[in-house]
Formats: sequence, structure tokens, C-alpha cells
Amino acid sequence: MSLFDRAAIDEEVWEELEELLISADVGVATASKLIDTVKKHASEAKLDGSHVRALLQEEMTGILSVPAGEPSAAVTSPRVILVVGVNGSGKTTSIAKLAYKYKKEGRSVLLAAADTFRAAAIEQLKKQGERVGVDVIAHQPGADPGAVVYDAFQAAKSRGADILIIDTAGRLHTKFNLMEELKKVRRVAAKLDATAPHEVILVLDATTGQNGLTQARYFTEAVGVTGVFIAKLDGTAKGGIALAICDELKLPIQLIGVGEGLEDMVDFNAKEFTEALTS
Repeated sequence: MSLFDRAAIDEEVWEELEELLISADVGVATASKLIDTVKKHASEAKLDGSHVRALLQEEMTGILSVPAGEPSAAVTSPRVILVVGVNGSGKTTSIAKLAYKYKKEGRSVLLAAADTFRAAAIEQLKKQGERVGVDVIAHQPGADPGAVVYDAFQAAKSRGADILIIDTAGRLHTKFNLMEELKKVRRVAAKLDATAPHEVILVLDATTGQNGLTQARYFTEAVGVTGVFIAKLDGTAKGGIALAICDELKLPIQLIGVGEGLEDMVDFNAKEFTEALTS
């Protein structure tokens, strides 16, 4: 941000900086909070532009450093991962990347096609399963998602699979119906294993802007999201929504998708992300 190169950091610069943060999808509440904090420290210490940039980065990194929940020591195989998100967010591709990562680590993975409301969703997951080289447990379109989860869990158990990744519906005709369906899927998993699901990963499209915060709030209320996978953070996406999610919902950002390839996924690094956002 070239604003920091100016000789004096005056009120106009602060206003421009706040506008830049908001345009980068950081959100009004989080942007205002950041500016107020940095402005106060900068004024007290009489900082110049380069020090203000460093202070802003430090504050952002602090917001983004939400600790991930501790994995339960008592988890028995399979580890059940519920993946949620709206249609078009990059959910299926993100599931493939997760499966590929675990497979590379030497773990056996099974996928469950519990988005039974769209025939295309089942086919997409099957294609991704073939791409990665992992099996997909699926029923016919329109089948009960809970039954798919039940069968997939039993299959994972009998095959000794380490990881079971469950794809879920991203759209029903009302938000209420979607969230109720997701709660039901979660309940089925919990009946099969009292500690399941062990993770609930929300996939968010980096380009959705502030709508992503609303999505994160709904999904967290319904199924208790444990971490966020920001997909499509390549090209024009600003990604500032990560700050709003960490600040307002205290959800950890775990992974970032940076392309279509199976290896185009990186662990989230708050410091690197902040530096990229303020460059």
C-alpha cells in the first residue's frame, strides 16, 4: 500500500487506508477497529509510514492468529471430516485436495457423497475421487443423506480407512431447510461415533466478499464449524474476508486454495497472508 510512503500520515491517509481495507473485503467493523488501534499507537509513538505499515501488519496478524481447536486424543478411525459450504464455493475441488494431501501422508481416505440433492454433485465427487484415486460411497440422487453417511462410515470402518470426508449439500430451496439437513447429517455422524464429526471445515470462495461472513455465521450456528478453507485465492480475490471471519467469529483459517491442481493448497500462514494483503 503506497499510502505508507507519504511524508506525513494525516487524517486523509487514515481515511484512505480504511477505504482500502474495506475494498479488500476486510469489512467495516474490522477495518474501523484496526484503524482505531493503529492510529492510537501511531499517534502516541509519533510513527512514520514504514512503522505504521509494520504496526498494521502486526495487528492484522494478531487477528488472524486464531488457535485451532485441539484434536481429541480419543479419536478412533475413521477420523470424520464434514465439509460444508454453498454450491459454487469450490467445495468439491477442495475435498479432492484434502484427500490428496492425506493420501500423500500415507493415510487411507474414503469420500461420502452426501449432497444427494444434485445429481451433478454426486458425479463431480466421483470424478474427483477417480482423480485422486480414492473410493466414493454414493447413493442415487434424492436419497437420504443420512443413509449415505451411515453406509460410508460402515465402509470406512470395515476397510480400516483412516479418514472419512463427507461432502454435504450447499443449497436447498430455503436456508432453513439446508441448515436443518446439515444438522441431521451431523447427528447421524455423532450416533455412529460420539466424538464425530471430528472436524467441520467450511469452504468459502475468496471472491464472495462480505457475503462470506454471513455464510460463515450461518454454517457455524448450524453445525459448529471448526475451521475455514478459503478457496479460489488466486488472481483478483483480495481475501480480506479472512480478517472479518477471524475477528467476528473467532474461527481459524486453516487452508488456502490457490489453483485448480491437487497440490494447489497451502496451510494458512497469518504473517505471510498479512504481508500479501498490505503489499
